[in-house]
Amino acid sequence: MPSEVKRFAMAHALDVRQPASLRSDEVQRELKSIDVDVLVVAAYGLILPQAVLDWPRRGCVNIHASLLPRWRGAAPIARAIEAGDTSTGITIMQMDAGLDTGPMLARETLSIGDRDTAATLHDRLADVGARLIVETLRALADGKVSATPQPADGVTYAAKIDPGERPIDWSAPADAIDRKIRALSPAPGATASWRGSAVRIVEAIPTSAQSSEPTGTVVAVTASGIDVACGGNTVLRLTHLQPAGGRAMGAAAFAAGRAPALGARFDAG
Repeated sequence: MPSEVKRFAMAHALDVRQPASLRSDEVQRELKSIDVDVLVVAAYGLILPQAVLDWPRRGCVNIHASLLPRWRGAAPIARAIEAGDTSTGITIMQMDAGLDTGPMLARETLSIGDRDTAATLHDRLADVGARLIVETLRALADGKVSATPQPADGVTYAAKIDPGERPIDWSAPADAIDRKIRALSPAPGATASWRGSAVRIVEAIPTSAQSSEPTGTVVAVTASGIDVACGGNTVLRLTHLQPAGGRAMGAAAFAAGRAPALGARFDAG
């Protein structure tokens, strides 16, 4: 599917280049034939070789969805939620050959809400990033931008989400499982296994209840949700689920069709 940038460019008869790789001499020669002041990079999937970094007169700037140097790498939004961070933000950085290691041109902090998902936080960060990159480009054109090296302390890496991370470990505390569900929402989604069938946990919320039942055990089924025993005697309430091949539904509808009895357990892993 074409991105919003491509759709806008096509609607305004602007040239669009989409090389599969930036490493070939032919592609680099083609790019360098275009007169460019600055290159803006946002969620771009290819590594920029040095020849491309050196192409624009004012270099390449990246809109990164974290407060660098925390959460360098591919999945800063999900990792911030998963780790329980209470704030994140946008860093506009001058790109260099490292992984999100270049000097910072601008930063803005954003609070992470208790119920933020990767999707809701992404959209709020996108609004900040769009405004901040425009402000930075204007300041850059006016010669009013100063580059600040990233501090050596506080470096963390936001590894790409692996499909193997999707299954829920019920031995983890309820708040940690909740953060994981929100970090993986809407994609790729956290999953559980119920009677041998995969179920995506769409929404859940930790409760104040406690349970000494084995982890993964259903301890209550109400109109509000399905309560499951988790690590540390905590309880997580599943409020929306999506069976394999089905649509997302409230926990009451899921329970009506699958009758999760008290004492039944979600499969391990």
